[in-house]
Amino acid sequence: MNQKMIHKRENVLKVLFLLFVFVNACFIQTAHAESGRSDIYSMQQNVTCSGTVSDELGGPIPGVSVIVKGTTIGTITDINGNYTLSDVSNDAILVFSFIGMRNKEVAVNGQITINVTLEQDMIGLDEVVAVGYGVTKKMDLTGASSNISTDDLNQGAVTNPLQQMAGRAVGVNITQVGSEPGSAPSVRIRGITSLSGGNDPLVVIDGIQGDMSMFNQLAPSEIENVDILKDASATAIYGSRGAPGVIIVTTKKAKAGHKSIEYSGSYSVDMLANKLDFYSADEYRSQMAAWQVPGEVDHGADTDWYDILTQIGSTQNHTVAFGGGTGDFNYRASVSAILQEGVVINSSNNNYIARLTATQKGLDDKLTLTLNMNNSIRQNVGSPSGVGRAQFTGNLISNAYFAKPTDPVYDVDGSYYYDENVFQYMNPYAVAQEVENDREEKSMFTSLRADLEIVEGLKAGWFGSWRKVSEESGYYASPKSTLYSAMDKDGIANVRSNFKEDRLMDISLNYDKVIGKHKIAALAVYEWQRNTYQGHFAQSKGFINDVFTYNKLEAGSEGSIDLGDMTSYKNDRTVVSVLGRVNYTFNEKYLLTASLRRDGASVFGDNYKWGNFPSASLAWRVSEEGFMQGQDLVSNLKLRVGYGVTGNQQGLYPQASLLLVEPSDTLFFGGEEIKNFRINQNANPDLRWETRKQLNLGVDYGLFNGKVYGAIDVFSATTDNLLFSYDVPRPPYPNPSMYANVGSLVNEGIEFAVNYIPLKKGDWEVNLGANFSLLRTEVKTLSGKIGETVIDTEIVSWGSYNAFLKEGDAIGTFYILQNAGKDNSNSELVADINNDGTIDTGIRSEDRYKAGQALPKYNFAFTPSVKYKNFDLSMVWRGAGGNKIFNYIKKSFSTYENLGKSNLLKTSSNTGLSTTMYNSDLWLEDGDFVRFENLSVGYTFNTDRLKYISKMRLSLTGNNLAVFTKYTGLDPEVDVSGGSGSGADVGIYPRTRSFSLGLNVTF
Repeated sequence: MNQKMIHKRENVLKVLFLLFVFVNACFIQTAHAESGRSDIYSMQQNVTCSGTVSDELGGPIPGVSVIVKGTTIGTITDINGNYTLSDVSNDAILVFSFIGMRNKEVAVNGQITINVTLEQDMIGLDEVVAVGYGVTKKMDLTGASSNISTDDLNQGAVTNPLQQMAGRAVGVNITQVGSEPGSAPSVRIRGITSLSGGNDPLVVIDGIQGDMSMFNQLAPSEIENVDILKDASATAIYGSRGAPGVIIVTTKKAKAGHKSIEYSGSYSVDMLANKLDFYSADEYRSQMAAWQVPGEVDHGADTDWYDILTQIGSTQNHTVAFGGGTGDFNYRASVSAILQEGVVINSSNNNYIARLTATQKGLDDKLTLTLNMNNSIRQNVGSPSGVGRAQFTGNLISNAYFAKPTDPVYDVDGSYYYDENVFQYMNPYAVAQEVENDREEKSMFTSLRADLEIVEGLKAGWFGSWRKVSEESGYYASPKSTLYSAMDKDGIANVRSNFKEDRLMDISLNYDKVIGKHKIAALAVYEWQRNTYQGHFAQSKGFINDVFTYNKLEAGSEGSIDLGDMTSYKNDRTVVSVLGRVNYTFNEKYLLTASLRRDGASVFGDNYKWGNFPSASLAWRVSEEGFMQGQDLVSNLKLRVGYGVTGNQQGLYPQASLLLVEPSDTLFFGGEEIKNFRINQNANPDLRWETRKQLNLGVDYGLFNGKVYGAIDVFSATTDNLLFSYDVPRPPYPNPSMYANVGSLVNEGIEFAVNYIPLKKGDWEVNLGANFSLLRTEVKTLSGKIGETVIDTEIVSWGSYNAFLKEGDAIGTFYILQNAGKDNSNSELVADINNDGTIDTGIRSEDRYKAGQALPKYNFAFTPSVKYKNFDLSMVWRGAGGNKIFNYIKKSFSTYENLGKSNLLKTSSNTGLSTTMYNSDLWLEDGDFVRFENLSVGYTFNTDRLKYISKMRLSLTGNNLAVFTKYTGLDPEVDVSGGSGSGADVGIYPRTRSFSLGLNVTF
């Protein structure tokens, strides 16, 4: 049996085993519970309970579900709200539930008449949600935000908390490009807000501010709530860091007076979700014969390179947490291990996390101290990237496509096969085995908060946080790896070290007062931040053996050090801020929020060190008006309007505004060696933050007593002072390019979110959630002034594959040559659109035409869930569309001139091209897709008879179960970040499909 069939059989067996364990555990426990229930009740004195269920006005409520907690015994109220329940245990608890009402639990305690009043559930409007520098009730929100609770997070093979949020928040696009161990999804809130200044949202975890890498230091099971601030009226409180949006994470805390030990774990089987269809060895030989390729390039093998480079992967996620305390002191501690073995051989990522949070109260509860500590060690073995031939550099899998199926893995002497007749030939299996690419990251973030109530309604606060991340990596490519660079230099080794330290301190005053119908909350903060960055790099070449790899660079040949083999850096940045916010509510109907922040930052140019970032928003709770009472259609209606100014300084590194020099080449003059230096960056005293002005109109709604609820938002935002690298004249500038604030772009969109509860009765509860966002991002202008120099930039490249930035067009608009078939020699032809007799491939060519855009125009998600008795089921479907993808992989492996040099896709026969000189629309495809992202089935066990276990749930989850798309590449979600591959499929680490068995136990 060949290796491919063995892999498939192992794959099926592992999935069937997980399914067997889940089904048997659920049904064995169910049967046991049913058989034992009669014994329990027979030993106790039972009663018959009856009563009436009414609303807050005293009216009866028919159809209310009345269930004995932890059992399937129950009934529903009749048309007059009456119920009768026989044979109920004296110590039982009755649970009353109805759509649009809050559930209520009542202990029987021998009572035979139990009348209950249910309160209207205002769709969680009393829930507390996080906003910048504080919390507020959901009903008091005036800005646009999304809240994701721990119960709503996606389950399964999750290694990064961001994966749990995909599809759960409208206007928030979370994209996983490939499934390489340790890789993180990209997050865009309301689209791209900057061309090169950075688009990652600010991350705040328990008050500690940082970047997206903080999610690598947090166990997914330790998240309690996620609040995503989207519009400027909500994010302006974060000033020059708030433009791309803000993700606020609240972690789990201990509950006062409640001791517990929790275990959360899962084991996942990961497999390839898709595979490109290349020629087999026999098919390849047939093609070579048809195209008359010389037979000597056939080396007699039958090698499926993709198969030998991939395997069945796995993901393990384990967290043990314990907590407890008294009314004055509470604590929670947890340790987590996230272990991931990739589907590409010799790729893995192991993450170990320890976390502690504690709260101490004193001075008659006037003083509260809160401590958070988090430490993690992440060990990554990466699949080699940046490898390949001169014309194609990518990851290992992408380069495996080059390897011919007729080439062997090993030569006759047992060494790795190498074809000297092919320029820069590479044996991908040799690379996987003989290249070491290791990385270890140690991180820590901790914070201490002190809140003191000075007088009633007035609190003073102090907050300090410290975050430190150190990263060590080592790389060694043996000459045996068949990498051209390693063979040419007798092996290459390098080590790299990066260190980052973030310190933050703020002092605050909070005032909160209710005077009659007036509610006032005010905040004033002084904040100081400093970020320090330091690192070094060293490289050596020429090793006589592979004994030391990257652990002894001096073992390399003397005299092999070149310019750039040793580098180091150290810099820092400081931000000082003052900010204030006022919230005012009148009669619980009319709400106002206003804020102002002033930032001063060392990274800005001398002429623009300080910036002001104001915001204001209004809300009207229409449903609380008198004219809205006495009707059942609208249970909640709130109108919102907000405007704010935010900034973005992500793209500004500490010396961005300064004139910089660097060493260049070495000259010999008069018998002496002279080191040359050159100016590599122009000074720009006007360099400053990007400014984003945003207007948001929103509606929060609830219909039919909360049976239907959601939100609609319409927004328009303009980003001015775009950070970008522009071409400038020489002279007056010594360097031909310059980082400056020129140009603007516009984001406009609509967001719609809805939840519908069609059934909440007896043992059943059904919830249907959906969201849809429509987004338009246009380059308004790329022209302006740098000092006295006029910059007139009509169009520039966005990546390397026909996507452009052009004034008046969407970001990443494709201007591309039009395929016109092939000539008699089977070479591709393109259309001469301007009929001038020549084909112009330049950036401003009139032979190019507008052919769509790289960024999706719309995103959507569908999130249904069902509960029946102890079973629960949830799904996530999500998708995007309106975009195009340039399939560079298809273009690279579809021309028959490469027969004998590399493998080809079977679709090559459809085009029949011998060669192509163009990146034409022949390789441009629709990027629309619908992905079955997540399916989770769970069973919650009855634990009444278990002495030490209070809660236990078993789940079976599938991730990335199916993708429906016309795109012919490996996966329709490709990089659109603005790098060299934006809008193009240049080869990714394969996406995986996973099946996981999960267990959650609380003791």
